[in-house]
Amino acid sequence: MDLGIAGKWALVCGASKGLGLGCAQALVREGVHVLIVARGAAVLEAAAAGLLADPARPASATVTAVAADITTAEGRAAVFAVRKEFDIIVTNAGGPPPGDFRNWDREDWIKAVDANMITPIELIKASVDGMAERGFGRIVNITSSSVKAPIDVLGLSNGARSGLTGFVAGVARTSKLASSNVTINNLLPGVFDTDRIRNMAKGTAEKTGQAVDAILEARRAAVPAKRLGTPAEFGAMCAFLCSQHASYVTGQNVLMDGGAYPGTY
Repeated sequence: MDLGIAGKWALVCGASKGLGLGCAQALVREGVHVLIVARGAAVLEAAAAGLLADPARPASATVTAVAADITTAEGRAAVFAVRKEFDIIVTNAGGPPPGDFRNWDREDWIKAVDANMITPIELIKASVDGMAERGFGRIVNITSSSVKAPIDVLGLSNGARSGLTGFVAGVARTSKLASSNVTINNLLPGVFDTDRIRNMAKGTAEKTGQAVDAILEARRAAVPAKRLGTPAEFGAMCAFLCSQHASYVTGQNVLMDGGAYPGTY
């Protein structure tokens, strides 16, 4: 299927690896010019080189890398100094650490909200009016399946991402945006084969004495699909939400979890 977005410009955050990189790869393969941003310069440059070397990338699609912390005003300024207007924005920031809410102070909460709620809102604010004027815009926020089914040890993430979800539910449905072919949706990953899941497994192993492989296998077994998701299939869903064909989808929470969520709605 031709997604109809070749030649568009996309900003993909947290794109040096994992789900962000999966989204960047899917968009590049559709002929989209992609600006990828992440904090680690070396890993980011390697990701950019990999995208450029992808045999499925049309020759016309360009890749630009900006090493910056998108969760800061300075980082966002660095990105918009390279390019001011984007047709597609994929917001993504590393999730807050797990823990017991009794041990979190105000600074922990502010940091989580700043990265996982305020940053996407700032990116939306900086881009949607221009998108509306041009008659096309796609924003996809990578959030978490915990928005649908909260995870007790991920209270920081539950709170911050739920706040973003509530904000998007309102702003995506404003007539100025929805009638101007500007959509805003959230993409909710369950358990995917990423560094974050493996690092969490290592943390559990250190506390319990279990083997990391055994912990990961238990995670796989708990998913009806009996496997972890892949960044490539996550990226494919992201690319569809960014496509011309998804113009009637806005304000939605798209859950990708291999069937793990047990609810009907």
